Amino acid sequence: MKRATLRDIAQALGITVATVSRALKDYPDISAATKLAVLTTAERLHYAPHPLAVKLRQKAYKVVGVVVPDIVHPFFADVISGIVDVVEALGYHVILSQSNESYEKEIRVTQMLQATGVDGLLVCLSNETVAVDHLRALQDYNLPVVLFDKISSGLDASTVVTNDFQGAYDAVAHLLDQGYTRVAHLKGPAHPENTRQRFAGYQAALAAYGLPFRPEYVLECQAVTHAEGFAFAQQLLALPEPPQAIFAVTDSVAIGAITALKQAGRRVPQDVAVIGFSDWAVCQLLEPTVSSVAQPGYDIGRRASELLLREIQQLRDEQPPEHSHLVLDATVRVRQSSQRPLPGGA
Repeated sequence: MKRATLRDIAQALGITVATVSRALKDYPDISAATKLAVLTTAERLHYAPHPLAVKLRQKAYKVVGVVVPDIVHPFFADVISGIVDVVEALGYHVILSQSNESYEKEIRVTQMLQATGVDGLLVCLSNETVAVDHLRALQDYNLPVVLFDKISSGLDASTVVTNDFQGAYDAVAHLLDQGYTRVAHLKGPAHPENTRQRFAGYQAALAAYGLPFRPEYVLECQAVTHAEGFAFAQQLLALPEPPQAIFAVTDSVAIGAITALKQAGRRVPQDVAVIGFSDWAVCQLLEPTVSSVAQPGYDIGRRASELLLREIQQLRDEQPPEHSHLVLDATVRVRQSSQRPLPGGA
């Protein structure tokens, strides 16, 4: 249920909001009977002062809570930089927490942040998260929540994401345009919306080029790790007709696949081409350099922060929140790992 407000108490008693406020603050000009009625009604309605109001009265810090699956992940490091640059410029501080891709920990840390009185939350859902009741409950207490990267259509909230579908489509089209016809996909877990969109983009590209979908070429990561990329690449090589190219759901998985291919004596890209997703800085330092789909992490953090601060201001102005849904472009960064050698080349 929604947090009871001063207005709710005033309507229940037929008095003004100002009178309720003064009664709760024990002003001497309010009668004992009115104070008792206000306190009794406040208890009945489960009224508690909103942390935002308390902090404003106390001139305390303005704080935004941020929850990401992994703080040291290169993509999330970029997102956090965008968040910090926006909110600190407006006098806010950031409390940062991570879910470790755990649904249960996500619940705990979001509840903890709400209890500390943050003004709003920026959340990237964990890979395990399906139900979002814990975030809906925070919204019911008038806490603004903005989702980014991994989101849920089950929550009425502003969102900022990469165009994962288009990024995946373009990555696979890049491979198909070079004549690769057997393209595998090391996909992400079934639940996150971003990995579903990348899988859909892979399928759409195959269909657009008139190629059949081959289930044996799709393997599903659970933890989305280097080790999974390594193991799945080995499985693909063991097929009677191995793929000519691999599109991986993340750079970590792509790098694991390249490691396995090289250990098996396959040359990248001469024998098997590989492209990842996210465009970690390390992609430019490996041998071969790794092609990837670049996500605008910094801009995602910046835009998500702007939406959250707008909703915080709307709450202060007692206006209903205006939710927005932003989709930012992804860009294919072509490097050595996916460049098919010219005829006669090494």
